[in-house]
Amino acid sequence: MLSKEKFENILAAYRELEKELSSNPDSRKIAELSKKFSEMTPLVEKIKKYEKYRKELADTEDLINSEEGEIKEIAVTEKKTLENNIENLDTEIKILLLPKDDSDQKNAIVEIRAGTGGEEAALFASDIFRMYVKYSEIKQWKTEIIDISHSSHDGIKEVTINISGKDVFGKLKFESGTHRVQRVPETESGGRIHTSAATVAVLPEATEVDVLIEEKDLRIDIFRSSGPGGQSVNTTDSAVRITHLPTGTIAQCQDEKSQHKNKAKAMTVLRARIYEAERLKKEQERALERKNQVGTGDRSERIRTYNFPQGRVTDHRISLTLYKLEQILNGESLDEIISVLLADDQAKRLADAQ
Repeated sequence: MLSKEKFENILAAYRELEKELSSNPDSRKIAELSKKFSEMTPLVEKIKKYEKYRKELADTEDLINSEEGEIKEIAVTEKKTLENNIENLDTEIKILLLPKDDSDQKNAIVEIRAGTGGEEAALFASDIFRMYVKYSEIKQWKTEIIDISHSSHDGIKEVTINISGKDVFGKLKFESGTHRVQRVPETESGGRIHTSAATVAVLPEATEVDVLIEEKDLRIDIFRSSGPGGQSVNTTDSAVRITHLPTGTIAQCQDEKSQHKNKAKAMTVLRARIYEAERLKKEQERALERKNQVGTGDRSERIRTYNFPQGRVTDHRISLTLYKLEQILNGESLDEIISVLLADDQAKRLADAQ
């Protein structure tokens, strides 16, 4: 149970913020204060409700001690209801008090690569790509391909997409890892089930304010774009590869016909990769958090398995199995996995905060 002193400190800070908002003439400062005020409001409302329930509980206990018969029975029932409400609010308040990840509100750069399994892995990477595109459409997020490399049979060797919208990174960050598929490939005449894999990396999109990159630290290579099977897409050298020399981080883009647009997109990916590396480093130093690494793409490393013969998807981190393979790959039921992952993360962070 949270202390009354902590509640009073939060309410005092909220009142001070409200006072500052009404008296500050600086429009830029007002925007900053308004954002902070709106972020604090749900917490303050829950604290006020918590205090109201605590007072009602004290009055109800007085009734139980002073009354008999039917009134006492009603009061005993009411006491149980109030205790449940207080317990639930206590948890909700603790969740709201957990440190926020500033990156959760950012857009995301999603990188999908075919892993172990040859052409079947490339076809599965294509399925995963479509799943996130469809999920984004449901969420009314915008998707933009930054770079894509096709395989020889309509699969995807690797693809990088930018997904923009409300709280994209916060929703998708637990999709990072190795996704494994078990199914009979179209080319398999004997009907044997094959296991393949694709890796997913989800990075928060970084702004120039988040990551300062100096021109002198970059090596920019220009080359000719290539399509499936290596054939030339353009007759001009428009593809761009950028290397950040201090970190060795590389990003490239060949999706646009314009060299200028390809450079801008490659810089977006480069900035996101550098930002994410620094973010993870700080996260590990601060809380020794669980590893957020993609892995090698080997079949044995996996966060999730998509089993076609059984029509099921299993997320191994939370031991959740859903027999909704088609709906998940269509983006319709992906939220059922993501919501449990987010709840599991909250529960672990709450336990760490005790």
